[in-house]
Order: sequence, then structure tokens, then C-alpha cells
Amino acid sequence: MNRPMETLDDLRRDIDRIDAEMHALLIERGSIIDRLIAVKQGSTESGSAFRPKREADMMRALLARHTGHLPLDTVESIWRVIISTFTYVQAPYRVHGAASGGAAAERDVARFHFGFTVPYIEHSDAEAVIAAVAEDPRDLGLIPVAADGGWWRMLARNSALQVIARLPFVERPGHPAALATFVVGGTPAPGATADDVRLLVAETSGWSAAANSMVAVVGAEVLARHDTAVLIALPREIELKRLEDGLAASGAQLEDTAWIGSHAARHSVDTAGAS
Repeated sequence: MNRPMETLDDLRRDIDRIDAEMHALLIERGSIIDRLIAVKQGSTESGSAFRPKREADMMRALLARHTGHLPLDTVESIWRVIISTFTYVQAPYRVHGAASGGAAAERDVARFHFGFTVPYIEHSDAEAVIAAVAEDPRDLGLIPVAADGGWWRMLARNSALQVIARLPFVERPGHPAALATFVVGGTPAPGATADDVRLLVAETSGWSAAANSMVAVVGAEVLARHDTAVLIALPREIELKRLEDGLAASGAQLEDTAWIGSHAARHSVDTAGAS
């Protein structure tokens, strides 16, 4: 049988129906918040309101099921804003950004991942961001991975704060919020940490270009150096001893060391629309 040709009005009615259903689902999601708060108050769960591992798992599931014409940028941003806003409704927080990495670029990172409901406060540098989060560990700090100075030494001295995520989670050409950024916050609840990549701060001796090369050989990454200290990203599957042995062979030594957090493994795609 021949199917009647759809009209623009037919298609617009379908769009309106879908919009109403999505809105109803958001309202239903919001209605769970009071129940969620009550359950959390009656449990022994503690720590930061943020669940980096759960967020990473949600984003991986989103990537796995995404298809069609809607750009991945749009889908990721919508879900990020939903997650961040509902977290804010449960436990209000602020996001602090370091203008030293480029004020506009850092603001793009904040708005793409946290939306406009969560307050955004701009600071002069990474050290000021860490100081602000230290005053209220419910807040989050955004610090460019390439920020100048040894700001990460401050985290080595403050065990109450750590890196809990790295943004963007999905890396792709033309990302609208592409500035590589660490998220600093209070210690997540037990089991909530995303630890695919661990971050190590070490005072060193005998560091050289050969040491830099050796870090790459063992599968780790030197993110920054400041005086005699170095910040290293170490995938979870690589033991610290393997790194130490490799560096010793290059003539370098890790002296005092401190773990300052971890983050989920990033996901890379070739285009903005498909994974």
C-alpha cells in the first residue's frame, strides 16, 4: 500500500511530541533528586558530590550508542550540562577557572561542561584557583594542563584536594572547548574515582633529555617541569617501579614523590560527528 506523503505540519507535530517527551523525562529525572538526597543522607557515603568514574562510564555509553546526523559535540554538551546541573541541584557548588590559560578558552571549557546554572568564577592563575577550592571543597577548579608554574606542587602539599578529571573527555578536531584542562576538587567517595591515568609529582635529580625520552618509552608522559620537580601522567597498568627503573637507567632519580589525583582515559574520535 502506498503511504500518504508527510506534510511539514505532520513532521512538526512529531517534533513537538518528541520535545514534550524529552521535557517530561527531564522533569521526571528532577523528581528523583529529593529521593536521591534522602538516600544519601541515610547512607555512609561521603566525600565529594562528584563521581568521576560514573561520569566517564556515562559518556562512554553515550558514545557507544550515538548515531545519526546530530553532532557529537551537541550530544556531549547536553549530557554534560544535565549531569552538572542535577549535581548542582543536589549540592550547590561553583566552578573556578584560571585565566592564565586564556580567559575565553577556559570559560568555553566551563560552559561546555557545566552550563550556565553553575556559577563560574574567574581567577588570575592556577594557584588562586586551588586556594579558592581549598576554602570550599564542594567547588571545582579548572586548570589548563599547560598552565605555567608548579601549581601541582600545591596539591602535593594538600591531601584534601586532587585532580579528579581531565577535559575534554572526548578529544576530536574542532572541539568547541578543546583547551586541555584538569578538574581539581575534593576527594571523591570510595569507588567513585576514575583512575585510568594517575598523576605523580616527583622531586628529581639528574634529569635530562634522556629521562624525558625514557618516560615515553615506559608508556608514561611528562606533563610539566618546574625547577627540580616533574609532573608525570602514569597509566594505571604501569607500575611506579617500572618508571623508576627506567629513569635510573637514564641517570635520573625520583626522590620525594606524591600522587595528586587521577582521571579517566580520554576518548579520541576522528570527526565531530562520529566515534
